Formats: sequence, C-alpha cells, structure tokens
Amino acid sequence: MTFPRHIAALAILSFASVAVAQQPAQPQLAITSANRTLTVTADDTISVEPEVAILHVGFETQPGDSKSVYADGARTSNAIIDALKQAGVQQSDIRSESQYLNRDYTVPKSHKFKLSQQWTVKTSPARAAEILDVAVTAGANTGGEIEWTVKDEKALEEQALGRAADRAKENAAVLAKGMGVRLGALIYVSNQLSSPGYPRPMPMAMAKAAGAQAQPLAIEPQKVTRAANVYAVYTIE
Repeated sequence: MTFPRHIAALAILSFASVAVAQQPAQPQLAITSANRTLTVTADDTISVEPEVAILHVGFETQPGDSKSVYADGARTSNAIIDALKQAGVQQSDIRSESQYLNRDYTVPKSHKFKLSQQWTVKTSPARAAEILDVAVTAGANTGGEIEWTVKDEKALEEQALGRAADRAKENAAVLAKGMGVRLGALIYVSNQLSSPGYPRPMPMAMAKAAGAQAQPLAIEPQKVTRAANVYAVYTIE
C-alpha cells in the first residue's frame, strides 16, 4: 500500500515531534544562519577512599508484657551506649534513629510486646568492624548497614563538576575543529550531580554466642563516588 507524499511527510513530522518530546528538557534554541550553535555533553566521575563510616546498629527484645519488655530494653540500650563510649566513640557521634514499643504481630491475637531501638554511630573506616563488634557484644542484634562518606562532601561534588566542565570545554573545542568552524561564546550551560549508589543491605539480624571470642567481621570500606554531567551550548562562527 502507498500513501500520498504529503501524508507520509506529515506522519514523519509527527513521529519526530513525539521523539523530541521524550528527550530531557533542554532550552529550545532557534537554529538559523545568524544563530549557529554547537552542543556538547560531558560526564565525569571521581572516587576517593572514605574518611567516615556511619554504622546502623540496634536491638530488638524478645516478646513479653509491656513493662518487662521496656525494662529489658532500657538495660540493653544503656549497655550498648556505655560500651560504645568506653570504646572511644564520642556522644556527638551517636544519634538515635528510631525506638518503638509495639505489639508482637508475628503471633495472631498476641498480647505480648517487643521493644526495638536503632542508632547511627559515626567512626573512622578503620574502626568500623571493631565498633560494630563492640555494639553486638553489648547486646545489639539488628542493623549492620554501613554508609561510607567523606568529611567534605561538597568539595568532592565540586571536583566532579569541575572535571566534567573541563571535559565539556575540551569536547567542544575538538568538535569545532573537526567541523572546521570557530568556537564562539558559551550561551547556555546546565549540570547534574549524582551519587552512584551501591545496593544498600537490608537490616540484618546479628547475634553473638554467649562467651564467644569471635573476631570482628572483616569489613572492606567502599570508595565514595560522585558523578557529574554538564550540558553546554556554544555559538560557532
């Protein structure tokens, strides 16, 4: 089957309009003989060794009546905090995330309760395994997630952005030379920063046998990564 040329052209133009609409929002620049432009995008990533480890640790009591569970939870909570402080963790580096006294819904029509509490504990990457072991020995039995970061995240983001910007300028110069035109003024630029993530582990149950002298977990710090994207539009002459 054949279509008249004007209908086929209309179909092609309609498809092109849809394709453009699906692209990320960018400025609509009129391209004319008096307004010739060159557009570039550039990505760069920077990864460094972590300077800070943020541990997520906590506990959950065995089911019981609300008063006995609360008393048991208070003892465990104080024991964990005391152990962390004795290990050299500063009070300002221990922050409560959550604490709940809830009915035990794992058993239908249960009238028993559980108390749970969770903290974040900031320490150096070198001591992450040691501090986690201290918390578990003192009674922590949930958590285990560790976030790796640096002391100055903004500076790391600026480094990634600066590298992406330099790459965008280099790409524009190379492209202009290859096309036989002269690169003009920068008329538009935008950027986007991101933190390439790793699968974050779900809170896990942790336990340590009574009297056991097991060595702390072998934990290898993850590098801290920031990625930047730069979109730039130049005039060409």
